[in-house]
Amino acid sequence: MSSLNEILAVILGGGRGARLYPLTKMRSKPAVPIAGKYRLIDIPISNCINSEIFRIAILTQFNSVSLHRHITRTYNFDSFHAGWVQIWAAEQTLESADWYQGTADAVRKQLLEIQSTGSKYVLILAGDHLYRMNYKAMAEYHWENGADITVAVQPVSKDEVTRFGILKREVDGLISDFVEKPKDLDVQKKFISRDDPEKPFLGSMGIYLFNTKVLIDLLTKFPDHDDFGGDIIPEAINTQAVFGFDFDGYWQDIGTIRSFYETNLMLTTSETPFDFYEAKFPIYTETRYLPASTVEESQLKDVLIADGSRILKSDITHSIIGIRSQIGAGCVIKDSIVMGADYFERERDRDREDTIPIGIGANCHIEGAILDKNARVGENVTIRPFPRNTDIDNEKWYVRDGVVIIPKDTELPSGTIIAP
Repeated sequence: MSSLNEILAVILGGGRGARLYPLTKMRSKPAVPIAGKYRLIDIPISNCINSEIFRIAILTQFNSVSLHRHITRTYNFDSFHAGWVQIWAAEQTLESADWYQGTADAVRKQLLEIQSTGSKYVLILAGDHLYRMNYKAMAEYHWENGADITVAVQPVSKDEVTRFGILKREVDGLISDFVEKPKDLDVQKKFISRDDPEKPFLGSMGIYLFNTKVLIDLLTKFPDHDDFGGDIIPEAINTQAVFGFDFDGYWQDIGTIRSFYETNLMLTTSETPFDFYEAKFPIYTETRYLPASTVEESQLKDVLIADGSRILKSDITHSIIGIRSQIGAGCVIKDSIVMGADYFERERDRDREDTIPIGIGANCHIEGAILDKNARVGENVTIRPFPRNTDIDNEKWYVRDGVVIIPKDTELPSGTIIAP
């Protein structure tokens, strides 16, 4: 009988994360903060721990210092536990001097490490998705069907079909065909797998469970196949038993600034399809010994406030206020993400007397924006959203799909106006 102890989880740490730039200017995608106090990497690691999969490797290569620091501070099993969370960074070897060229190539370059664990199964996960999933159910489905590969799939509507790798699944659960982001209507019709007129398609979630021997064979036999979704899975369908496992819970790929922005703000409402208040299936993160937040004479509606924050006489609506946020009196913050700060700053800690303190100064109007960690915003600053599809690169700020982003450690002088 197979066991969860025989599964190795491999989480892909991501490349440059260009679509999330400038949030990825100084960090990798999985290290980007979410929901005020977590990071994206916390999602797959927590799902593994809650699923009783305790051997977890994270493959990293780009801007990875912040991610490494977070993982080493957060995920440490005690000496009586057999589990571990390890970082497998890209490295030059006698066999290869190249960076990871894609998802499959990243795993290929770590095959020796994978083999050394003795795992019979390898669970491939992405580091930039938001969802809560018990991988145990997927593993049991894999074993019951005698699968070589199992792909987690989710119903996809006609409007979204061009955004996903679409699978054709037969009645017995076997995947018989695959197409990447099909735009041709005739092609789309061939891939209908469900009777639901609203969501007739099945899309890959980028979650794969491999028999280790099959994974090794495919990656060594096809050395030019660099991606799982575009190369390895379509190839495997021809020779292996590839099954599709249904997942009907909330799942979101946070690959763009717009999706990151909207997904975060969704978490502030009572109708959110995903929340962090699940006692039996929690999302873990770094333990911080921060004081409770202080809110003085303020109006708050649909707001997530993280620990260690101080809000003075402000009006905040539909926003996230991250850890150690400092917000001056008279501010209006709407539809915005304030990521907070990495540390508390005292006046004597600043290099110059005229340095703007970390946080948001008095009488600012912030709307439709993302303020990254340690931003210094002076008094009487105005930020308003731009029309959708607007992209602007400025020395101190960016606009992506209409959302204004103030990069990490940026200082905005008092009186700055950022608006259409």
